[in-house]
Amino acid sequence: MLRLCIGLWFCLALISVLQAEESVVSFGATPEKIISDCLFTEGPAADADGNVYLTDQPNDRIIRVSVHGEISDFLKPAGRSNGLYFAPNGKLIACADEKNELWEIGSDGSHKVLARDFQGKKLNGPNDVWIHPDGWMVFTDPFYKRPWWQHDEKPQDTCGIYRVNRDGSDMKRLDGNFKQPNGIIGDAKRGYLYVADISDKKTYRYEITVGGEIANRKLFCELGSDGMTVDSEGNVYLTGKPGVTVVGLDGKVKEVISIPEPWTANVTFGGKDRHILFVTASKSVYTVKMRVQGR
Repeated sequence: MLRLCIGLWFCLALISVLQAEESVVSFGATPEKIISDCLFTEGPAADADGNVYLTDQPNDRIIRVSVHGEISDFLKPAGRSNGLYFAPNGKLIACADEKNELWEIGSDGSHKVLARDFQGKKLNGPNDVWIHPDGWMVFTDPFYKRPWWQHDEKPQDTCGIYRVNRDGSDMKRLDGNFKQPNGIIGDAKRGYLYVADISDKKTYRYEITVGGEIANRKLFCELGSDGMTVDSEGNVYLTGKPGVTVVGLDGKVKEVISIPEPWTANVTFGGKDRHILFVTASKSVYTVKMRVQGR
């Protein structure tokens, strides 16, 4: 009987270890709320050192969370910035939809406008952006009527995704076949670009070709997403509700990271070694210690 009990305990322990190894979350880790005084958090992005910047759009500010856990306002006002991403040269790129613009922000908070229109018409409202290691950028341009706008109709004839050089030149619409493109993230190592059509509850995957073009649009999964990120294993993290949904390279859901909020808006990996998942969730921000590493 003793041998049987020991054998059973060993099997259960082995199963627990295997389950922990399969999960993207560190064994025993739970979400920790680090910010709770916002109106709506969005757009987290990590700089080269692992410091994370995120937006509180209704309060028109960008918040900085240092690798040591220090929280401060980085920029206010911030052009009603939404999605953020760091360029290879350390500049922060922001989807600043107060005036439907794409901004480049320096470490001192100074900014310049990189783009604001396409074919002579104002953009609908840049929402989220990803930057390829080579420097070119791609962003989503849905239409969400903002209370600070004077217009009620979308300026562009469709809601699409655009490619633009780092200096804002040579803008090109890559795809306009969406209801509301929102979350966007690339996996440069594997040559993929993911775009979520949140209103259609679908996420698509493209192949990135030479010169920053995309090809072979395919349905990745029957889930939309507000914001997205990828990890070192190629898993894609989708947001919305009920938490953060982790989807494998095969397009199948691997697990859901539960966050105690009604909505999750965006995610990124931060910290010195990129093992901390930052989740913007309504009025709050959470961190989760991860087994996997962000890219």
